[in-house]
Amino acid sequence: MTGITRIPRSRGALSGVLLILLGIWGGLVPFIGPYFHYAYTPDKAWAYTTGRLWLEILPGVATALGGLIVLLSARRPVAILGAFMAALGGAWFVVGNLVSSLWNGGVPEAGVPAGSSINRLAAEELGFFIGLGVVIVFFAALALGRCMVVGVKDAALAERDSALEDTFDEAAEPEPSSFAATSAGAPGGSLAPQQERYQPAGGTFHGAHDESRTVTGQFPPPAESFPASGQFPPSQPGGPATYS
Repeated sequence: MTGITRIPRSRGALSGVLLILLGIWGGLVPFIGPYFHYAYTPDKAWAYTTGRLWLEILPGVATALGGLIVLLSARRPVAILGAFMAALGGAWFVVGNLVSSLWNGGVPEAGVPAGSSINRLAAEELGFFIGLGVVIVFFAALALGRCMVVGVKDAALAERDSALEDTFDEAAEPEPSSFAATSAGAPGGSLAPQQERYQPAGGTFHGAHDESRTVTGQFPPPAESFPASGQFPPSQPGGPATYS
């Protein structure tokens, strides 16, 4: 059933909104966190680094875009794609900073927490990467499950849409024309145009070489009706003089 791919937009509304907010947080917190003494090194507001691009901005954009797709899509495959995108962004928040040490000389490219107490260090680690990524993956998985499951209501709506489409197709199908029906009834199923026969009014025709013809009111007159003397046009009784 093609209608089974449709889902109501409210299906992923809550998960979509939360994913958008989490993605915005993950992409902006390294730039605005230093205002609240909540940051990774370098502890400066709006300081751009390559590590922040690859480990925070890009996964934040992927999460927010995936949440937007889940929120707005009315097609099941598209909404599933958005949920997968958000899940990948959340997973990269979890492991990205650790994996970056493989190409950054053993040092995490996003820096280290700038807090001075153990509580601040834990809060920064959770809010910037690990905790944020886990929450994103959770809501992405929730949206993915809600989009993949086909409920009884979805099946009923799909059957109704299919029945409506069939009814519309039957109503729009043109009926066979009377001409087609008439031509189909001809011998051999081919068109047999009716031949018209013309009978000169008041005249008879006995043969191509028959000298006896009776032509009355026939136009044009046959060639034999003209006199051999070359008179043209033939004069009517009481008419003007003829040329000889």
